[in-house]
Amino acid sequence: MAVRGIRGAISVEADDPDQIREATAELIQGILTRNEISDFDDIISAVFTTTADLTACFPAEAARKLGMTTVPLLCALEIPVPGAMSRCIRILLHVNSDRKPSEIEHVYLREAAQLRPDMKSAQ
Repeated sequence: MAVRGIRGAISVEADDPDQIREATAELIQGILTRNEISDFDDIISAVFTTTADLTACFPAEAARKLGMTTVPLLCALEIPVPGAMSRCIRILLHVNSDRKPSEIEHVYLREAAQLRPDMKSAQ
């Protein structure tokens, strides 16, 4: 197995803890499903970023609630580039996988699909 990085992003309507946790869970589940990851032991680590307008909770809370209790998780602030999408949660998931890099499915949901229209998930 090789270590692969899987990217994803999702937007929320408001800086609300429930919305952030639910959206993060949806994003993680989408990544796991599309990449056929069924064992958290295959996940090495996850880095979450949020835009500066999302401060109600840590996205990692959703990952812990899903059962990622032994996976190292980190939350950080996305670089505040002028004109960038607001209310956006991003993830970089590091996993052990037999998939080739070209077979990895990156997942962009809701309004965040416009960030990467070249990705299958954004179609």
